[in-house]
Amino acid sequence: MPPHHHLKTRALIIDAVRRFFIGRGYLEVETPTRLPALLPEAHIDPVASESWYLQTSPEQCMKRLLAAGHKRIFQLCKTFRKAEYGKKHLPEFSLLEWYRAGADYRDLMQETEALIRFVAEQLSTGDLLRYQGAAIDLSPDWPAMTVAQAFARHTDQTLEQAIKTGAFDERIGCDIEPELGLDRPVFLYDYPAEIGAAFARQKTADPTVVERFELYIGGLELCNGFSELTGTSAYEERFRQEESRRTGRGVAPLPRPEQFLSDMDSMPEAAGNALGLDRLVMLFCDASAIDDVVAFPPEKL
Repeated sequence: MPPHHHLKTRALIIDAVRRFFIGRGYLEVETPTRLPALLPEAHIDPVASESWYLQTSPEQCMKRLLAAGHKRIFQLCKTFRKAEYGKKHLPEFSLLEWYRAGADYRDLMQETEALIRFVAEQLSTGDLLRYQGAAIDLSPDWPAMTVAQAFARHTDQTLEQAIKTGAFDERIGCDIEPELGLDRPVFLYDYPAEIGAAFARQKTADPTVVERFELYIGGLELCNGFSELTGTSAYEERFRQEESRRTGRGVAPLPRPEQFLSDMDSMPEAAGNALGLDRLVMLFCDASAIDDVVAFPPEKL
């Protein structure tokens, strides 16, 4: 069981998150956890619930709400992913996800920084966060580097070499992530289109990359944000790409989310971000393992 003060800090963080978004004109929404079809993602395996699936993210339903005319929405929810368990992963975890019409990924980088600084203020942390022996300066403005710059700075391979040799994920996980955000939070952005597209929009000025970012603090990846893809045909093409990667791993294809696809021609230009709430709590509790900040980790059930 986690210490009592960790659960208290968790409750204070959730309260601060809600106040931050409501204060910015966002509507809190609740969408179904159990769905007949999911958006296919190459490296995420869903948990079956009879003939349906437990959500791996609320993205699918929240984008349909955007398409229906809602401009600013957020959600705190449980999500589920098969066979994810470790010091930073749980098969059932808490996610904060939000979408903003008329915004792009740079707008959401700024908003993500403002959110975490607001949480720090509410917890009386100030501009100095101490995490696992590191003193991390939260004062504005947080630095950002492209994925290509991160490869040049932290590995002995270029980004192009890593993609060609199939070493991209290994270099990111082993060489780059542990070095990020150790004294200042840092945004990693502009992911290669052939590796990290998911449902992010291609960059007009450089179609070899997509408008995607992740935030790292103390070596922890906290979130995954996009300038969102729009249009039914664009999603159908990305589905084909993701399903090809899934079947290449020997995984059966997922049912097509037809109602989602039919709504995507009404999807406005928007940006979205998914932030791991449990990892955010880890940071502010100075906890090295995710088990320490949830009431009941799986082995205690």
